[in-house]
Amino acid sequence: MTVWNPAVSVVVCAYTQRRWGDLQDAVDSALLQPEATEVVVVIDHEPELLRMAQTRWPHLTVVANRGPQGLSGARNTGMHVAYGDVVAFLDDDATAAEDWLRHLVAPFTDPKVIAVGGRAEPVWPAGARSAMYPDELLWIVGCSHRGLPEELAEVRNVLGCSMAFRRRPALAAGGFDTDTGRVGTVPLGGEETELCIRLRQQDPEARILLDPRAVVHHRVSADRATWSYIRSRSYHEGISKAILSRKLGREDALSSETAYAAHVLPAALVRELGQVGRGGARRIAAIALMAAATIAGYLRAARATPTLGAATVLPSVPMVTGPASSVPALPSVGLEARHPSASQLRGEVVSG
Repeated sequence: MTVWNPAVSVVVCAYTQRRWGDLQDAVDSALLQPEATEVVVVIDHEPELLRMAQTRWPHLTVVANRGPQGLSGARNTGMHVAYGDVVAFLDDDATAAEDWLRHLVAPFTDPKVIAVGGRAEPVWPAGARSAMYPDELLWIVGCSHRGLPEELAEVRNVLGCSMAFRRRPALAAGGFDTDTGRVGTVPLGGEETELCIRLRQQDPEARILLDPRAVVHHRVSADRATWSYIRSRSYHEGISKAILSRKLGREDALSSETAYAAHVLPAALVRELGQVGRGGARRIAAIALMAAATIAGYLRAARATPTLGAATVLPSVPMVTGPASSVPALPSVGLEARHPSASQLRGEVVSG
């Protein structure tokens, strides 16, 4: 039997100096992976951060994003400059466990496996978990949520902060959609979901797996442990899912979400109703806010001009500052969709 020993590239993308300490931790954890043939750092249109990274890691491939600003463009740049048969992606605010890459790469011995995802454990501010987040909502802060497989299993899509793709098929498919993913602090997403669905549609025999033993520790910044972030991230998730539904069909775009809404969330509500006096009421409120904001975003995007994408036409939900105990109001979904430019959209989220 032939043993496949692939070259493996680890790509870490970064966009802000505010995460410089986290970025160093992420890259250092990637360098400790025995399976890593190379580590590539991609800086997203931030010249000073690029200079800092090139100075810090002169022995690594450190490049500027050669595509449109945003995480998708940075990831595509990483895949283009990497030479590995498999490209693994690690977020700039995540650190990998010492056996992360071993578990992430092992399934690729099956030639039908085209992508593998891992598990992300949250690292809360000051080591304290936010009381408003039940395990079912951890996807909001970019981590693995309850309801995902607990052992090696086939899934629809991988998790963005801990994932690996066969490089050539991913590039041949066009890479990550630059009109889908996050740009700076704008909490749009779904670019890895879009790519996974597209790869499966092009090759129905392709397999996408989740191995929860491939663990990264994902830092949750203080601004994400707030009601306003739950609202904003959920609203933009609804926007992303509407765009994916339009591009790829509702059945593929919403298959996992339908199961999540039908089984995972009801179980969470039943559990939390039994813990109302122990924080359950707060977590029920978070679930309700998430559901309402996601539906609002989906409906708003579904009514937008069909030929235009999320990053260029859809209204944002401004981030609301203030006490974490005050739940911000949802936007009205009955209004006609506005069509701000991408820069206006980003400005609303950053400065709102």
